[in-house]
Amino acid sequence: MVKNLVIVESPAKAKTIEGYLGQDFVVRSSYGHVRDLPKDNNAVDIANGFKPTYVVDADKRELISQLKKLAKEAEMVWLASDDDREGEAISWHLSETLNLKADKTKRIVFREITKPAILNAIQHPRQINLDLVNAQQARRVLDRLVGFELSPALWRKVKAGLSAGRVQSVAVR
Repeated sequence: MVKNLVIVESPAKAKTIEGYLGQDFVVRSSYGHVRDLPKDNNAVDIANGFKPTYVVDADKRELISQLKKLAKEAEMVWLASDDDREGEAISWHLSETLNLKADKTKRIVFREITKPAILNAIQHPRQINLDLVNAQQARRVLDRLVGFELSPALWRKVKAGLSAGRVQSVAVR
């Protein structure tokens, strides 16, 4: 049985951190984002407050299955993705996808991969910051909406195969 499951973004970090934490901890990697907006036009429900719909990436299904099994066995799950809005979103997506219970889940952050920093993070956990999650979701939804709307116009007016995005379209204007 797993006492503590720590989930980080990077497999390289996982090995190092597991060495720092000892035998009561199993550290696994999510390999970055585990869910994204689907590739079709139904990714964002504009009529319902721009609500995004997420799907587990096909190449992450087996990983999610393994993480679910470990999380179910664990006494505590520690979400240790990066300390930024993308990392916060990854932790939120993991929490949702793995059906983690709030009382068995903690969010930890650190800015360096050293034993003192990792142990300090374990001693000072927090909850997932939904403001950061919402900021990441807003950025992702805007990227999708702008790209899906502008790219076809570029194909018709300029050249087939061009793409437009929230940042690049303004920058190249």
